[in-house]
Amino acid sequence: MGSSVPTAEREGAARAGKVPGEVPGAVPGEGPLPTPGEASEVRGFWEGLGLPGLVDVHTHFMPERVLRKVWDYFDGLGELTGGVEWPITYRADEDERLALIREFGVRAFTAMVYPHKAGMAEWLNSWAVDFARRTPDCLHTSTLFPEPGVERYVREAVEAGARVFKAHVQVGAYDPGDELLDPAWGLLAEAGVPVVIHCGSGPSPGKHTGPGPVAAVLGRHPRLRLVFAHMGMPEYADFLGLAERYDEVRLDTTMAFTDFSERLAPFPPELLPRLADLGDRVLLGTDFPNIPYPYVHQLRALERLGLGDDWLRAVCHENGARLFGLG
Repeated sequence: MGSSVPTAEREGAARAGKVPGEVPGAVPGEGPLPTPGEASEVRGFWEGLGLPGLVDVHTHFMPERVLRKVWDYFDGLGELTGGVEWPITYRADEDERLALIREFGVRAFTAMVYPHKAGMAEWLNSWAVDFARRTPDCLHTSTLFPEPGVERYVREAVEAGARVFKAHVQVGAYDPGDELLDPAWGLLAEAGVPVVIHCGSGPSPGKHTGPGPVAAVLGRHPRLRLVFAHMGMPEYADFLGLAERYDEVRLDTTMAFTDFSERLAPFPPELLPRLADLGDRVLLGTDFPNIPYPYVHQLRALERLGLGDDWLRAVCHENGARLFGLG
């Protein structure tokens, strides 16, 4: 589809845990960005499905100094991935990243921000208000943390127009069932604002990761619109089960099914029929820009599941467009 690197070569590079050599002499994880050929391949993917573009519910835009620290974390992640390196494919400044995701034809995306300590969430939310104001194709994203005042600032974020929240149980090292969070969960359930939550135990387990803690939250707030990031990797079956039990629960595809993740936490093929049946509640997510392979590889990984074009159309655009009321 006009890519400067054939798909087979891209996927072989992904299997090796490396960034393909889009530009001669490029150093993995240090740029430069892929050539326009990749944008042509991404656009060819969704145009071939008859879609107006993509809706990506799991992308990261955040204050630059915070993002640099996130990249530093991934640069040293080998110990948690059995020695598999995690080079950042799209390591570039904000303007370049925005230009590229728009070239890909992503109609709507998110600014997944998340705190790792108390006192940080409200500051991130303030940044997110400004980012959403100057980035109209970004769904206004906010976050939260179990701390005094969380109900107040979550309410303020919702009133300011937040359309999606991010919760990161692993990085924040908190119990999503913490009593301090309970009023905030109730508020978000009532408002119908989705929460993309990283609560699976990949790439390494935390004290409060896994299906148990979040299942307790859903038991108290069954209408809460939780979106399980990474398909709940690696506890896929358990998180599919929660989606089957609770009508408002969804899952995002972020990094799931890719060669990189299949090496670390393969998706059990016997679960594919259940994944197909939940096709109206699976949402495209990619983790752009913090991925160790080209953006198009996530799309090809979904395509090769063999669940059909209707399933792909729903996942890559229709489900997200319906959830967020996009025209």
